[in-house]
Amino acid sequence: MPDARTADTRATLAATTRSGPGRILIALYAIFSVAATSRSAVQIATRFDAAPIAFLLSAFAAVVYIVGTVCLARASVVSRRIATISCVVELVGVVAVSIASYVVPQEFPEPTVWSHFGSGYLFVPVVLPIAALWWLRRTERASS
Repeated sequence: MPDARTADTRATLAATTRSGPGRILIALYAIFSVAATSRSAVQIATRFDAAPIAFLLSAFAAVVYIVGTVCLARASVVSRRIATISCVVELVGVVAVSIASYVVPQEFPEPTVWSHFGSGYLFVPVVLPIAALWWLRRTERASS
């Protein structure tokens, strides 16, 4: 049976994660969820043969953004852990896909959300997971 202190900690985590910069992060993740999902769906449905790797990576990015959006918005202890894992996967994905898009450009005839460090999206894809990890860490400290 959880004690009152555990319930207070959960309420504090939720309130701090969803306040201030957390609201902006959630909004950005939601925008990128819609953008990446829409883009990849259209690309896969209409031109999959042109760049299957790139289009599937965009679809994967969409899933990561959706998970990030939901977990940042829920702000429970479990969702914070999942959000942290999602942000790490996102950051590793952005860096790996970016490096690959420079090293083997022939494999990326069409850009992904994460190509060239997200240059097609004003570099938000490389900054977003860093900002989210910072915010998750900061709100975790604030609630301790």
